[in-house]
Amino acid sequence: MQIRPATVADAGRCAEIYAPFVTNSWVSFELDPPNQAEIGRRIEQVLSSHDWLIADIDGEIAGYAYGSPHRTREAYQSSCDVALYVDPKFSRRGIGRSLYGSLLSSLKERGFHSAFAGIALPNEASLGLHQSIGFASVGIYREVGWKMGAWRDVQWLQLLL
Repeated sequence: MQIRPATVADAGRCAEIYAPFVTNSWVSFELDPPNQAEIGRRIEQVLSSHDWLIADIDGEIAGYAYGSPHRTREAYQSSCDVALYVDPKFSRRGIGRSLYGSLLSSLKERGFHSAFAGIALPNEASLGLHQSIGFASVGIYREVGWKMGAWRDVQWLQLLL
């Protein structure tokens, strides 16, 4: 497995990986999966200030992780949000842990102090991964999103870099 920076050329595969998380679960609070052009725009935007990394296995993108601004007000500039998506056919191979290891290290080198992850509940696999690499719960937003016919809670976790 190779962890490398994303390019706009990776947008199509990233969109393919992400789409089922949008349409088949409450993991993402988006209601319609973004297309290749929109993911390409997001990659370009993130790379200007944070990182978007790809896990490549034998030439196939197996997953990706990225950092993004936590909030827009200036005092938050040393904090970032992180997200991770792995194609389910590659699950349980350590890809998420590898992506986060590289991403969090790079974000720290860029000068970020805190990383935050919001996880729509229930999602034991994602909570387990985040907690295993040192993220700690800082609270739950109760019934913050309506998706798939029910109110969804989001647990927020934080890692000091």
